[in-house]
Amino acid sequence: MINGKDPYVILGVQRSATEEEVKAAYKELVKKYHPDQYENNPLKDVAAEKMSEVNQAYDEIINNIRNSEASSRYSASANFDSQQIRYLIQSGNITQADDMLSAVDPTRRDAEWYFLKGSVCYKRGWFNEAYENFSRAASINPGNAEYAAALNQLNSQRSGSMAGNPMGTYRNSNADAMNCCCDLICLDSCCECMGGDLIPCC
Repeated sequence: MINGKDPYVILGVQRSATEEEVKAAYKELVKKYHPDQYENNPLKDVAAEKMSEVNQAYDEIINNIRNSEASSRYSASANFDSQQIRYLIQSGNITQADDMLSAVDPTRRDAEWYFLKGSVCYKRGWFNEAYENFSRAASINPGNAEYAAALNQLNSQRSGSMAGNPMGTYRNSNADAMNCCCDLICLDSCCECMGGDLIPCC
């Protein structure tokens, strides 16, 4: 809502409008309310306020359309783009990687999905969730050395008892070592995709 008004009403378009239809409606309103047309006019302030609403409405609707299209593309894919998500995680684009993972239909979430979700959780410092996802990945595909290595590395760094700990946290004394191990595993995966092998045993 913009000043209590529906952006679609402000722009005068249907919720099913395409991006092209939204742009066409926006252009017409710009012609009508652009401040340049109201120089030395008592309605100048009113036109400027209206133009501000039109701009905000346009931005919101366009973002809605593009987000909806992106979500549909991810959901419609029989196989999500694992390599792209790995790249995003390695480059620090954790939010974008998580958004792509979240868009995957739950019925299509395989071992790779849980491994990548675990990697995202790990990067965010959510070690309990990371452990759960790595465990799920390893249980779905127990023969995958990468999943097993990630689980083992995280498991070996755990300290204290999880039972009776409502916060479900770990001590952070080994955080740097854990980050190093996780990064090495992800880097090794990227190298293998390019024909190399950073860690021969994995």
